[in-house]
Amino acid sequence: MKEFIVQKNDAGQRLDRWLAKNLPLLPAPLAQKYIRLKRVKVNGKGSKRDVRLQVGDVLQLYINDEFFDTPTPENAFLSIFQPKLDLVYEDENLLLVNKRPGLVVHPDENERVNTLITHIQAYLYQKKEWSPYQEGSFAPALCNRIDRNTGGIVIAAKNAPALRVLNQKIKDREVAKYYLAAIHGKMEPPAGQLEGFLLKNEGKKQVTVYRRPIPGGKRALTRYRTLAVKDRLSLVECELLTGRTHQIRAQFAAAGHPLLGDGKYGRERDNQCYGRSFQALYSYRLAFRFTTDAGPLAYLDGKSFSVSDVDFVPQYFGISVSGAEHSGEKFL
Repeated sequence: MKEFIVQKNDAGQRLDRWLAKNLPLLPAPLAQKYIRLKRVKVNGKGSKRDVRLQVGDVLQLYINDEFFDTPTPENAFLSIFQPKLDLVYEDENLLLVNKRPGLVVHPDENERVNTLITHIQAYLYQKKEWSPYQEGSFAPALCNRIDRNTGGIVIAAKNAPALRVLNQKIKDREVAKYYLAAIHGKMEPPAGQLEGFLLKNEGKKQVTVYRRPIPGGKRALTRYRTLAVKDRLSLVECELLTGRTHQIRAQFAAAGHPLLGDGKYGRERDNQCYGRSFQALYSYRLAFRFTTDAGPLAYLDGKSFSVSDVDFVPQYFGISVSGAEHSGEKFL
């Protein structure tokens, strides 16, 4: 039990608002439950959530100690009462999660709580598959990242052996990553490979594409094929042969065909008539193609996983994801 005395600056606040302000790790639904169960007392008595606090009121909180901590990347999962995950696949070693556009994968300077890894940790914590309070506990970790406004499949490891194998397989290009992108114009040829060297500007958080090697530049290879063409837009499938920052966005823009909605590498006036405010890019399929020993994850070899819905595919091309893959044959 912890006890607090209401001071002048907190007077007049509702009880539930005071809890939200002073215990940011305590999920709002759980706070309401604790109030109902009288685990939150005002002057020694149970109270209503909307009672207005007065100077000198004594609050007694019968709440677990971990909820009194400050949110950090390590404990922010406690504040997620109902994890929101679109699971593509799960087993005892890993999760494949379909991340929605707009969600960051890790905590950053703007968001500490509502991140993909936080929801994953909350999900596994509530399933009792993981607890950070066990000595030597492994923290669930992401094996790949996707930009905030790009959607798609993210791999999360549940244990250290899985993390080691997956990181190595990704490094060795034994996990194939396929993206769908809507681009302006029509690629010629309709299928091929984009090659270049990307130099990152940390200040602008942007990359520039060069045709030849440049000091600090990293080689980027993207294989593509056109799946559909409609209304001055093309739907392309991209396979990442290298994994560089903003690789697909920068390379297609450099080729004269920026992604629909991409304000960083494209032109705003080209996007306005389509009503798209962020890049039409989705990591929609993963394939495990192991050429070396995969240890405890050998059972994944040859397996492929994909999402069934990508919003911009039916919206701008009038077809489904599965239909798009087959329709691409006429362009080859």
